[in-house]
Amino acid sequence: MPTPALPLPPPAHAAALPPARPGPGGVRLLTGVPYAEVPGVRPLELDLYLPAEGPAPVVVFLHGGGWRLGSRHAASPAYPATAPFEQLARAGIAVASVDYRLSGEAVWPTQLHDAKAAVRWLRARAGELGVDPDRIAAWGESAGGHLAELLGLTADDPALEGDVGVTGPSSAVAAVAAWYAPSDVAAVATDIGADPMDPASREAQLLGAPAPTVPEVAAQAGPVHHVSPAAPPFLLLHGRDDRFVPCVQSERLATALRAAGADVDLHVYDGADHMWLGAPDAARDALERTITFLRRRLVP
Repeated sequence: MPTPALPLPPPAHAAALPPARPGPGGVRLLTGVPYAEVPGVRPLELDLYLPAEGPAPVVVFLHGGGWRLGSRHAASPAYPATAPFEQLARAGIAVASVDYRLSGEAVWPTQLHDAKAAVRWLRARAGELGVDPDRIAAWGESAGGHLAELLGLTADDPALEGDVGVTGPSSAVAAVAAWYAPSDVAAVATDIGADPMDPASREAQLLGAPAPTVPEVAAQAGPVHHVSPAAPPFLLLHGRDDRFVPCVQSERLATALRAAGADVDLHVYDGADHMWLGAPDAARDALERTITFLRRRLVP
């Protein structure tokens, strides 16, 4: 007789939620919550920063780090750790700060599959979490901004949806805020005057090969190639002196969005490098603009 199969526990993303604990300024915290379980991979987790009262709109935050580094535990080196998340929650918008698989773990389009899984999980568990499933936005910085842009531009695209975690609910978002994001992946190296054939570049590590050798994959990974009139409202913020992701990347996306008739606001900060280095005033203004934009789009 065959050996009977062992009973398996439910996937981590279906488990009961832990109780929220109090945070600063009335913010409620749920940390280390699995949003997807992938066989052979660590559970994918997010942290939730919830306003004192709900149901609240929610923004999915995706960290930077060149798709190679970083974690959900900080918004950007320009700010004290999680302070921007807490500030948004105090302004009435929940934040789900998401970890996704990095390029050393898996290549494109895994990172977008994970981001979409986080949106679907939030939508599926909205009632328990105290968030509004109809008011979900995306926000990211650098590589995370790239993923946030793609969340806005590839809603329910079967080729990019993936089957990670909860399936069924929509992965669409109602608005996108992206800071100094690589919006045209295939052109990043050329824009900064680097060698596009360098296999050690951040883009090559994401794609699994230098962009010129996989042009279709590189185009699929570029937000600028997914623009359509169906795009949600966009806020694009970039430093004029960005040496790592040139400002022209956001300018190119803004031009494409305007040509498609989409709602886009691009603001460029003179003197600001990547991660707002050298421009603390830009860092303060960027967060204020982002909160204002998200409140305008998500709060009645």
